[in-house]
Formats: sequence, C-alpha cells, structure tokens
Amino acid sequence: MTAVQVSAQDLFRAAYENRYTWDQSFPGYTADVTLKLDGQEFKGQVRVNPDLTAEVFGVEDEAAKKMIHGQLWETAIHRVRRAFEATHGQNTFTYGNTDEDGAVEILMGGKAEGDRYKVRDNIVTLVHRHIHNVVVTINTFSVTETGEGYLSHRYDSIYHDPQTGEQKGGLSNFEDGYEKVGPYFILSRRLISTEVDGKPSTQEFVFSNIKLLDPVA
Repeated sequence: MTAVQVSAQDLFRAAYENRYTWDQSFPGYTADVTLKLDGQEFKGQVRVNPDLTAEVFGVEDEAAKKMIHGQLWETAIHRVRRAFEATHGQNTFTYGNTDEDGAVEILMGGKAEGDRYKVRDNIVTLVHRHIHNVVVTINTFSVTETGEGYLSHRYDSIYHDPQTGEQKGGLSNFEDGYEKVGPYFILSRRLISTEVDGKPSTQEFVFSNIKLLDPVA
C-alpha cells in the first residue's frame, strides 16, 4: 500500500488551523502589568477589550506605555480566528526542502510570492514573510500545547531589508508564558532579549491578577 502524498497546501493548512486562537465569545480581560526594562521598572494596569483593542493605564512613561500596548496588540492579532481561505485564499503552495529534523519547507506563490514557511509535527516552525517594507524571519524552538492548539513558547525574530538583504536591528529572542483564565489561555509573561549595539537589552512583561471581563449580554 503506498502512502498518499499530502499536498503542500493541506500540510500548511493543518498547521495553520492547529494554532491556538480565541473564539468569538472572548470577553476581554484586565490585568496588572510590570515592565522590567534594563534595570528600570514600570507598573500599571491593562485592559484588552472583546474587539481585541488594548488600553494601558497608570504608566506615566510614554515609551514604556507604548511598549506595553505594542505587546498586547501583537499578542491579540495572533489570537484572532480567521478562516484559512480568508488569509491564504490567494496564495499557492509548493514543497521546498526537508530539513534533517523533519521540518518541511513550504514555498508560497500568488499574492504571498517570496514568502516561505516550515512545518514539523503540525507546527509552523519557520515564518519568512514580507510585511510592509521589511522581511521578518521567525524561528520557533518550542511550543505550549493547550489541547486546543499550540502557542509559541521559545522563538526568535529578525528583520531584513527586502531589496538589499541588509539586517535591520538585532536578533530578538522571546520566551512566553501563559495562564489559563476561565476557558482562555492569556499571556502572563514575555521575556525579550535583543542585541543592541553589541550589548544585550532585555524587556520583561509580567501580567498578573488577570480577570476576564463580564460578557456583554
């Protein structure tokens, strides 16, 4: 009996649909936040609304406030449940190389021409995407299994100029922790370390006292 070859699109779709997302009943939440930034500490409160917009309160420092808001926005956009066709309906998929660890490269054509991904064990382990005027490359090293899809746990990201290939900024390493609040997994800690001018810079975002908002009747 010969094994049936899964199409590149089906392999990628299975991994795409295996990502953890929030459902349409997600009520939003509030939390206390502490940002530790290279020895400085900023405290405040946050609110993520049902429409996934975010608000930051009690943080006087504008740069720190913007950084906290940026992380909440970045997290929320990855929790949105979008149909595969809505995101990738105008793309084509072909197989590239297979790594020694079994990760399979998926090469994109169509609207996402030039983008590529790697999939292993139903997880997207590499993202290489053109976003606006940069190319972002993200390698995922470990994940948190929720039973309803996976969340990235340890990963890195780097940006390059799409025309010249020149690196923009330093390589950032991330480590994320999650807390289950009611039926939802919510980011409770994110540690980011980046090389800035040859020196390591760290940002640690800690979200505590996480409480879901009452759903709107």
